[in-house]
Amino acid sequence: MENDVVLRVTNLNVFYKNRKRKLFSKKDKKIQALFDVSLEMKEGEVLAIAGESGCGKSTLARAIVGINRDYNGEIWQKYERPQMVFQDPYNSLNPAKKIGWLLEEPLKVDTQRKWTKEERKKRVEEIMKEIELPLSMLDRYPSQLSGGQRQRVCIGMALMRNPKVLIADEPVSALDVTIQAQIMELLTNLHKKLGISIIFISHDLRVVYQISDNCLVMKNGRVVEYGNTREMYKNPKADYTKQLLQAAGIRK
Repeated sequence: MENDVVLRVTNLNVFYKNRKRKLFSKKDKKIQALFDVSLEMKEGEVLAIAGESGCGKSTLARAIVGINRDYNGEIWQKYERPQMVFQDPYNSLNPAKKIGWLLEEPLKVDTQRKWTKEERKKRVEEIMKEIELPLSMLDRYPSQLSGGQRQRVCIGMALMRNPKVLIADEPVSALDVTIQAQIMELLTNLHKKLGISIIFISHDLRVVYQISDNCLVMKNGRVVEYGNTREMYKNPKADYTKQLLQAAGIRK
C-alpha cells in the first residue's frame, strides 16, 4: 500500500566536485557519482544496498540523509531524515567525551523537542538496555571500550530520538567475525522489537542475505538489480550479481 512507503528515491543523480582542477581553471569540474537511481522502501523493511567498494553505496546514503545535497531527481521521505551508523565506530565517537555525554548529546540538540535533564537520563538508560551495555559504561571513554561496544554506542546514539529509519553503512566491516555476528544479532533484534526500517549497506553478500528483505545491487553508480533478496540469490538476473555471488562463494 502507498501509505506503507517511508522512502522513495526517483531518478537520483548525485554529483561531487573534482578538487584536482587544472591550473588557471576557475571552476571545479563536477563528477557524477550516481546515475538515475530509484528505490522504494516500506515500513519495517530491511533494504540492503550491496556492491563493491566505490560503487556508490555510501554516496546514496549520504544523499538520503542530506549530507550530499548536490543532486537532481527526487528523495521523498515520510518522516524526518534517517539516523546513520557509520563503518568505523572509533572515528565516529568524540574520544574526549564519556559515553553518557555522547548518548545525551542528540537529545540536547533536538530541535523537535526540549528534553529535561531527567528525561535525558531516563532515555539514556533505556537505550543502554536496548544496546545491551551495562550502565557502568556511561562513565567510560570510547578508548576504554572494545570495538563491538563502541559500535553498540554508535547504534544507541542513532536510536536516541526514536527514528523511523536507520541507515547502517558497513556497520560490521571494521569488526572481527565473532563481534560481527553479535552486532548483526543486535540489529536484527532492534528491527523486530522497534519495528524500525533499516537501510543496510554492505559489500558482504553473506551478511546481506542474513538480514535483508530486499536488495539493491550497485555498480559504477548505477543500479544493476533490485528485488527480493532470497529470490535474487536464488535466481539472479544480472551478470554482475552472479559474479558477486560467485565471489562470495554463494553460487558456483
